[in-house]
Parts: sequence; C-alpha cells; structure tokens
Amino acid sequence: MPGPAGRVPGVFGLANALARAGKLTEEQYDVWRSGNDWYDANFTNPTDVDPTVYDPGLNPGATAWFKSTAVHLIDRVTGYLELLAAHGVTCERVESSDPGRVIYEDHEQVVVVPWRPADTSH
Repeated sequence: MPGPAGRVPGVFGLANALARAGKLTEEQYDVWRSGNDWYDANFTNPTDVDPTVYDPGLNPGATAWFKSTAVHLIDRVTGYLELLAAHGVTCERVESSDPGRVIYEDHEQVVVVPWRPADTSH
C-alpha cells in the first residue's frame, strides 16, 4: 500500500520506519544501522545524482529497484527481512522486467515511476 509520498514502501523504508518509531531493540538497531551504513558506502544513492528523482510532483510514486545482477546488494537484504519478521511486518519480493518509466539508472539499480493501470504507452 502506498505511503504518504505515493510510493509503496520497500524493505528499507519499512525497516527505517521501525527504527524512526523507536521499535527496534538495541541489537536490532545495531543491525539496522550497520546495514544502512554498508549500503550508504557501497552503492549510489540516486538523490546524490539527481536530487529531484523522488520529487512527488515530478515523479509521482518513484520507486527504486535493484537490478537482478546486483546480487551483492540483494543478498544483504536478509538482515532487514529478519528485522521486519521479528516485528510482524510482512513484505514480499517483487520482480519485474518492466516496473515503470525509468527516471534514473546505474549499473545496480533503476528508479521508476510505476505504470498506471490505464497507462498503455509502454
């Protein structure tokens, strides 16, 4: 279900929400913080390249997707999944060869504006 910015929250957004709400134990917080620090150091944040990429007026519902070849990034999601499961937060893995209109792309990820149900232009 889309959040306030019009995006469906992903694993990182869900885990970040738990941390912001103070719901993580000290050990869970350390796992979350070290995971975020690792991702910050090991892949490009699209907003560092284009600060408007998640602007809801320009790119409503913009969502990031790892490319299937970014196995080193996907494999590290496990810690986040364990945090979510420990708090009863359900999520599902979604894969798509055409998730939307690409507004940012690098060798590990894309950011897309999802196709609307009536959008037949793709």
